[in-house]
Amino acid sequence: MKSMFPLLRLVLALFASALLGACSDPATTLVPRPPGGDFVLQASEGPLDTRSLRGKVLLIYFGYVNCPDVCPVSIAAGAGALNALSPAERERTRMIMVSVDPERDTPAALKTYVAYFHPQMLGAVGSAAETATVAKKFGAGYVRQPTRPDGGYAVDHSSQTYVVDREGRLVEMLSLGTPSEKIAAAVRKLL
Repeated sequence: MKSMFPLLRLVLALFASALLGACSDPATTLVPRPPGGDFVLQASEGPLDTRSLRGKVLLIYFGYVNCPDVCPVSIAAGAGALNALSPAERERTRMIMVSVDPERDTPAALKTYVAYFHPQMLGAVGSAAETATVAKKFGAGYVRQPTRPDGGYAVDHSSQTYVVDREGRLVEMLSLGTPSEKIAAAVRKLL
């Protein structure tokens, strides 16, 4: 329960920002959209370079294998969106889970985890420094919590799914709880 407080603070800060944004001049942006960008991380088949995926719409999610709640919900919604696409549309789409727990997540563990949700999903991990660089490009936040007496720990993290168009540009950020149908619609308008 203690590990929920940083996440709660993050949620409250985002809520406060949204409320303040509603009161400000519409031309004023409190938080600019992150730029996104290409990255190379390790997948089970070797290096995963997003530049090699040009021509495909990417759904990028930052999470980790041992996440007890947010990740399974978000990844399941992404899987539902992939299932809602036609086979031809699905072939031009990839969902990538980028690990925010490089201490524990291996490329093989990520492959097993994402394959449970959908066989066409990809998992990628880098060093702590590489992870921080990629997360910063997308504006994703994460904080490793202290190790519990049982040796485990949680990683509090943001929960958006980032939609990247076929030219590699970040075009949309979908919040936790976005229905699969809306995720599929966001993909279709870019295909």
